Amino acid sequence: MARALRFTSRVRKWILISLVAIVAIAAWAMALRVAVAAHSIAAEFDTAAALAEIAPRAQATIVYDRNGRPAFSFFAEQRVDVPLDRVSPHVVRAVTAVEDRRFFSHHGIDPPRVLAATWRNLRAGRIVQGGSTITQQLARASQLSPVRTYRRKMREVLLAARIEEQYTKPQILEEYLNTVYFGGGLYGIEAASRGYFGKSAVDLQPEEAALLAAVVRSPSKDAPFVAPDRALRRRDLVLRLMREQGKLTDAQFRLALATPIAERATRPTGRSSVLAGGGSPSGLYFQEAIRRHLVALVGSDKMLRGGLRVYSTYDPSLQREAERTVTTRITEIARRRRAAKDLQGGLVAMDPRSGDVLALVGGRDFNASSFNRATQAHRQAGSAFKPIIYAAALERGYAPGTILSDLDTPIDSGTAQWLPSGGHERSEYTLRRALKVSSNRAAAQLLQQVGVSTAVYYAERLGIQSGLPMVPSLALGTGEVTLLELTAAYSAFANQGLVAAPRFITRIENAQGTPIYEAPERHTQAVSPTTAFLMSSMLADVLSSGTGTAARAAGFPPAGRGQDGHDRRVRRRLVHRIHPAPARGHLVRPRSARAHHA
Repeated sequence: MARALRFTSRVRKWILISLVAIVAIAAWAMALRVAVAAHSIAAEFDTAAALAEIAPRAQATIVYDRNGRPAFSFFAEQRVDVPLDRVSPHVVRAVTAVEDRRFFSHHGIDPPRVLAATWRNLRAGRIVQGGSTITQQLARASQLSPVRTYRRKMREVLLAARIEEQYTKPQILEEYLNTVYFGGGLYGIEAASRGYFGKSAVDLQPEEAALLAAVVRSPSKDAPFVAPDRALRRRDLVLRLMREQGKLTDAQFRLALATPIAERATRPTGRSSVLAGGGSPSGLYFQEAIRRHLVALVGSDKMLRGGLRVYSTYDPSLQREAERTVTTRITEIARRRRAAKDLQGGLVAMDPRSGDVLALVGGRDFNASSFNRATQAHRQAGSAFKPIIYAAALERGYAPGTILSDLDTPIDSGTAQWLPSGGHERSEYTLRRALKVSSNRAAAQLLQQVGVSTAVYYAERLGIQSGLPMVPSLALGTGEVTLLELTAAYSAFANQGLVAAPRFITRIENAQGTPIYEAPERHTQAVSPTTAFLMSSMLADVLSSGTGTAARAAGFPPAGRGQDGHDRRVRRRLVHRIHPAPARGHLVRPRSARAHHA
């Protein structure tokens, strides 16, 4: 009996010790979990403090034309930030009505909404409703993953609290409206307003503001170009909420409710360029030229995300006229010659005084071929190069009345005797008459007299940067140049001998409006004013009664150089016109030769 009692006593003792140990272990485990949780919460506070500084968003770069109107845009995200005072009050009322009715009274978290969302999540056994305030949505959009987890929710709450501490309510709302996605590649209220309604955010009416607010919840499902009927129901829900919350009068509500969704908002097309240009297909070659310049100046990342304001020399009306001219001319030629169905063309219009490129056509269809035949293609200049040789001669003391004789005498090319052929050849010409009839022999003889190196020197002074061959046939334009180079060279004759460097961009500003690049006019005195005047006079004869009379009849005043060339592979028509405003160069040639020259 005594032994049994001692055994029972030992069992009780061990049970008690075990219980104490279990309690101690549990206490230590709980303390450890509390410590870990405390450390985690502290870390989340530190993270929230670090993330609460709202990071800059990617903004679109806008290119303005010479009149200060938006023409093109480049972007990774189609967004243009605007201050809150440039947003319609109807937008603020609509967004707060549907997304966060107590926005102006809470401190980042809306407890009643959180409790309702928590109860629904518990019943579902998963997170199906966030209950997020506008501040929480901003925190999530700016810094957090969209994946719904309890940990992300905790971080979102902490970050929202930090944001409320650092920013005012108007600042938070402005950041939110500039951040949120509205579908169709449109980020921020300004891009959305232009994309859906073709107007600035400051001009939105109640029904338009309600539609945009309705899209925020789920752009992929609620956007009007995805589901017009659902978008209309969502819009009308927002309008009812606005009326219930006193943000719309009864008259405003009835009028907005009776207004159908704008047809533009239901079309998914055209959203790739809503920030500038209105989706116009005009000026695509000019836009590509601007893009290349920007990449070289600031890099592609800054161009696509930096929100730059680029002021260009682009003239939209002149560009449309240039494209119409090239298209019309190609159509006319193709109608007469069946073999010309693949004809291509190029055109440069440039202000000879400033060097501003006003219009640029690099082909008949940018979408079919983005290769720019005005700036990238190196073509033999043909007779369009002859005025450069004549200008070099005038600079060396020749005069328009200087007689070139013995033109039927062959020229020693170094390996053989060479006598150019042509349709207007005599044994003697004055400089003026030789240029007027585009005599090949006169040009070749003149080149020999002034020297090939001298002609190349003046070509370089006139802005020809392409390498030129030091051969006698250079007189016939065998050197390959770009249309832009040649147009700039001719501009000297209309600008008292001054060559203005071609300019596409005049100024670039950052997103804050601070200038970061300026391109002043750059001029070079390539030839004397006297030479420029004489060349302009001689070239006027070409169009009035020389080889360029057809161009004159087509409306090209008052000085120019026309050329028909043939290099066994390609036949083209090149016309240059010079006049103080503006200089234009035109190139028309078969597309089939593109691969050889590209």
